Amino acid sequence: VQLQASGGGLVQTGGSLRLSCAVSGFSSDYYAIGWFRQAPGKEREGVSCIAASDGSTHYAESVKGRFTISRDNAKNTVDLQMHNLKQEDTAVYYCAAAPYYGFVALYLHDKHYDYWGQGTLVTVSS
Repeated sequence: VQLQASGGGLVQTGGSLRLSCAVSGFSSDYYAIGWFRQAPGKEREGVSCIAASDGSTHYAESVKGRFTISRDNAKNTVDLQMHNLKQEDTAVYYCAAAPYYGFVALYLHDKHYDYWGQGTLVTVSS
């Protein structure tokens, strides 16, 4: 399984960015993709996750209403659309993949993930 994250960059407070994660190697749609982030000096935290099979999603409270996760099974990509970005959203963002067994909310925790992509840096300036 391989994951390739892209789309990070520099944006002003209140701006938008769209991250994309290209996924390869799963033989079926029964997997979950999570987006995580790690800011300097902080622990990695779950941002959002989605079940590829049925599109079920879950979000961290800090991003609800601002971020939207979506998948395109035909293209094997999972996107994270981020709006109204705040300085505290500044971090390296990672996508990760895991076999999916249900209860999508559980997949906001990184312990469930076996496969990780490289990070993409999101910097939100004032």
